Amino acid sequence: MKTDKKIQFEKHYQAALRCHLRQRAHGRSAGSIGRTAVSLGLDTLDLARMHDRAVALQPPSNAGHDGHPSAQAGAVFFFQVMEQVEHTHQPARAATLHAQHIDAKLHARTAALAAARQQVRRETARRKKGERQLVQGARHYSQLLAQSRRLAHQVLSAQEEERKEISRELHDEVAQILAGINVQLAALQESAAINSRSLRQRIAQTQRLVGQSIRIVHRYARELRPAMLDDLGLIPALRSYIKDLPGRKGLLIRFTVFPGVEALNNTRRTVLYRVAQEALTNVARHARARLVTVRVLKIADSVRLEIRDDGRSFQVDRALAAKNNKHLGLIGMRERVEMVGGRFVIKSVPGKGTTVRAEIPFRGRQRRPAL
Repeated sequence: MKTDKKIQFEKHYQAALRCHLRQRAHGRSAGSIGRTAVSLGLDTLDLARMHDRAVALQPPSNAGHDGHPSAQAGAVFFFQVMEQVEHTHQPARAATLHAQHIDAKLHARTAALAAARQQVRRETARRKKGERQLVQGARHYSQLLAQSRRLAHQVLSAQEEERKEISRELHDEVAQILAGINVQLAALQESAAINSRSLRQRIAQTQRLVGQSIRIVHRYARELRPAMLDDLGLIPALRSYIKDLPGRKGLLIRFTVFPGVEALNNTRRTVLYRVAQEALTNVARHARARLVTVRVLKIADSVRLEIRDDGRSFQVDRALAAKNNKHLGLIGMRERVEMVGGRFVIKSVPGKGTTVRAEIPFRGRQRRPAL
């Protein structure tokens, strides 16, 4: 069917060319021929071949002086046909060029998107690697922190045992030896064989020095590890320490306690004693306070020790973060309390003094964060 149409079209082309060469107006115009060629899908080569065949078939009456149809007139007709073809194809070419331009832009954007996706994948992989490293670092830090706390607890426990042993040796051996020397000096002073007044005075002076040494030894022994804490309990030990607190001149200390605190085991009672000892020592040395309240209370299933003074305040966070050894006592208090599963807090407010609070469970409990 399509071939028949092309044959028919070629006949029309030949007739239109004859009319054009004869300069007749009633024939089909070149524009009409061009539009028909476009509708049939003929290309430039097809039209050129048809044109050559049509020129060859023209009668001599349409020929020029050399016996052939006017080449110029025929070429004009062909160019008019092609002009219509080109005019018809121009929007299609423009659309094709536009489509090619869009396709190029789309291709470029696709390539850019692929590169961006690759970059995102690399960045995601890098971040995931960083997150894994952070998790591993946090886990490692947590392990080191736990290990450090275990070591600190072991050191504190060993230190407490060492204090107990040194205190026992001071009390049972050194103090006994000094007491024996004092007895011998007393016996020597009463001896009838000694009549020298000067010698008696020297013996009395030596006795006073020995007595002072005994009191110092007993004081150090109590500070290291009061035998009263092991023999009589926490309450008598705290009362004795408060009574003999060095530097408490002009300092009023009020002490209240509930008897059930003695139900704590020896380790927990020792922790409360050490916290009270350190806190009261700090008040006597640094706070310039006039009143201190020491309370031991029952709070639910725990015991709370609270030491409150009306003296000078200080910056707790800075003190705990200090790199020197000046505030190791504060850190030691916190470590001791947390070692037995308790909670520890220090609050210091200008004009209101300082409060040290420690809560310790009656029974074992996992470590909890600070109050």
